[in-house]
Amino acid sequence: MIKTLGDVLRTAAQSRPLVMAVAAAQDEAVLTAVHLAAEHGLVKPLLVGDKTGIIHIAQKAGIELELGDVIDVPDKESACMKAAELVRDKKADVLMKGMVDTGLIMRAVLDKENNLRKSPVISHVAVMQVPGFDRLFYVTDSAMNIAPTLEQKAAILKNAVEVAHALENEMPRAAVLCAVEKVTPKMPCTLDAKELARQNKQGDIPGCLVDGPLALDNAVSIEAAKHKGVDSPVAGRADILLVPDIEAGNMLNKAMEYFAGADKAGVMMGAKVPIILTSRAASPQSKLYSIALGVLIASKTKELF
Repeated sequence: MIKTLGDVLRTAAQSRPLVMAVAAAQDEAVLTAVHLAAEHGLVKPLLVGDKTGIIHIAQKAGIELELGDVIDVPDKESACMKAAELVRDKKADVLMKGMVDTGLIMRAVLDKENNLRKSPVISHVAVMQVPGFDRLFYVTDSAMNIAPTLEQKAAILKNAVEVAHALENEMPRAAVLCAVEKVTPKMPCTLDAKELARQNKQGDIPGCLVDGPLALDNAVSIEAAKHKGVDSPVAGRADILLVPDIEAGNMLNKAMEYFAGADKAGVMMGAKVPIILTSRAASPQSKLYSIALGVLIASKTKELF
């Protein structure tokens, strides 16, 4: 089982480089991350966007480009459509968001002609390496679905399980997080948690162990679980942390990074290929980890076909 983001990077680099289409690549941070990924042997980039801008930014930053790998599409919405078309036509294995709003690239992914949807729900999975823990955490969904329904939470869980499986965690433990660990009608997320655990037991959410409701402390700390009398194969040992809504997920994700000093990678799941989204505030190393994560997932998916 892969337990560190460094191991994600090393494992991804063992496969042949995958072709990565970058939508609206005219951004120094994006080009730097893509250049690092290419140097590590992870990707062969196809840079879609304003060719003049891409070349200018690359020269200013000292980044060498293969000009044949730059596809000139100055309009950002059109660049997203072109990048998605490259994936659709099997000319690219991975898709990355460049200097463009997430909504534009998702519109291209969901376009009926591109037909890139695989799951009923596309969701974000943040893979976090937190100091003091012996495993990676999969926080979902902290970037895409605002207030997911029960059915959407089930799909979000399945997307996260796919990521965990790609990282060789064959039976990840998933905690459905709430503010408390007891079911109460006054807190609808606890009702969802109980139902998701039931669905998992009857085989509707396979490939993992699901329990909830669990509060964050007794989801990740064995001592806290024992102290509160929470007896569960997931309690204290959770890998996947399913949050109730985007606010909780966003704050948990950023608290892990800024308060706990966690390293992180992130990917959108639910499309036919992983979609790599990196925050402008993310470090170059975090961006590199995100590309490595996407490449590793895509490599595992290609092995199945």
